This record gives sequence, structure tokens and C-alpha cells, in this order.
Amino acid sequence: MVYFTNFGNTTILVPKPFRMLLGMHLDLGILYYAYMGMLAVFCTNAINILAGINGLEAGQSLVIAASIIAFNIVELTGDCRDDHVFSLYFMIPFFFTTLGLLYHNWYPSRVFVGDTFCYFAGMTFAVVGILGHFSKTMLLFFIPQVINFLYSLPQLFHIIPCPRHRLPRFNADTGKLEMSYSRFKSKSLSPWGAYILKIAKKFCLVDVHQGTDKDGEFTECSNMTLINFVLKLKGPTPERNLTVLLLLLQVAGSSVAFAIRYQLVRLFYDI
Repeated sequence: MVYFTNFGNTTILVPKPFRMLLGMHLDLGILYYAYMGMLAVFCTNAINILAGINGLEAGQSLVIAASIIAFNIVELTGDCRDDHVFSLYFMIPFFFTTLGLLYHNWYPSRVFVGDTFCYFAGMTFAVVGILGHFSKTMLLFFIPQVINFLYSLPQLFHIIPCPRHRLPRFNADTGKLEMSYSRFKSKSLSPWGAYILKIAKKFCLVDVHQGTDKDGEFTECSNMTLINFVLKLKGPTPERNLTVLLLLLQVAGSSVAFAIRYQLVRLFYDI
């Protein structure tokens, strides 16, 4: 509603490869509002499903906020200065309050952020991206979250059974985090689910074990989250170290985002 009353523009610039078919500009109409709604839902949930270890929720939000602030500052000399000033009004306070939160949420955490912070952070990013007119660029700063979302899709859509929580498992003997598993009856898996699991196993995306107990044949599949995948590659890891690794991935994602925004974009738009 804010966008409708203040801007209302639903026309987009068509990328070069599609201009022969669609023209220079395309009015998406109500589809643009559907896109904004889905963007808000994605931002809030993308942070929430890449979470569960000390410092990760606040840490990834801090890196995303810092990336948006850097982007806004670079763009202040451009034609859309007011949009980026608007974004900075939100992002600078958000960055420093999140920095304070991270201090208390770092391992060993004294504060549990829960779903509330994840939804608040995601909606803050969605608001500045939409009303600041850089939603596509903002999504680039969510590269690890997009990867985690795509990787999680078979479980999120329950093609492969999804437990209530997919947090990594803590081994009290070693003091390290290990991969967590979803355990289910083998016969309960649909043909489509069995095919996806077979492909994922072939490409070493998941760890799969099969066995037999008193209830018959069962299958154990490592939960499909980026956290678990990092643990699969590196092995059991202390929680603090795992958080650092994931935040380094977030920083790497932002570096790729800036490369795409200021270099690769030239292949698709006249800038």
C-alpha cells in the first residue's frame, strides 16, 4: 500500500537478451505487487531457516546490513540519491543495534534471538529494498540464503520427510557439532522423493544411511541445510568455528554480489 500510494510504478527495464521479444520496457502490473509480497516472505523466512547456532542469525543480518550500507553509500552520487538516503536511515541504526545484539548472541550466547529477530531483520531488508528501488540488488546480498533455500526445498515441501527442527547435533563427548539426520521408513518415501534422494546422494549433497529395526527398513538422510552441508564437508566442528565459517561464506556472497552488480550486469543492461 505504501508503494502504491507513493510510487505505483510497475514498469521494469527488460534485460538485453529479451528485448527483441518483450521490448525495452515491460509493465508487470499486479504481478509486480505479487513479486514484492513474495520478496517480503522470502526475506523473513530465508534468515529464519539458516539459523540455530549461536551468532548466526545476528551475524548474517549484520553482514547483509553492512553490504546494503556500502551499496547505498556508493550510489549516493547517482540519480537515485534520495532512495539510498532513505535506506541509510533504516540500515545504519539497524546495523549498530544488531552489532550490540551479536555481542550478546555470540558463543556462548546470553541472548536467544528466536524467530522474532529473524522476521524483523528480513522485513527491514525487504522494506528498504522495495521502497529504495533496489530489490534485485538486495537479493544478491542473500546469495547464501538463496542457496540454503534451494537446497532445503525437498524437505520444505515434504518431498523428503522434514523433522520439526533441523539443527546440527551436539556431541557432548567431543564438544563439537555434527550433522543432524531425518529418519523415516523407507517405504514411506514417494518415488519422486526416492529419485531426488538418489541424485543428491550421487552428487554428495547428502549423507544417507539405510538399515533395519523392529519397524522394518528405515532410511536416515542428513538434513538439507547449508549448516549441515558445511559440516558434511568439514566434519564435526566447534560451534564458534562453524559460525565463523558460515559468516565468511556470507561475506564471500556479498563480494560476489558486488561483482555481479557492478561488472556482470553490463552484459544485461546499458550502464
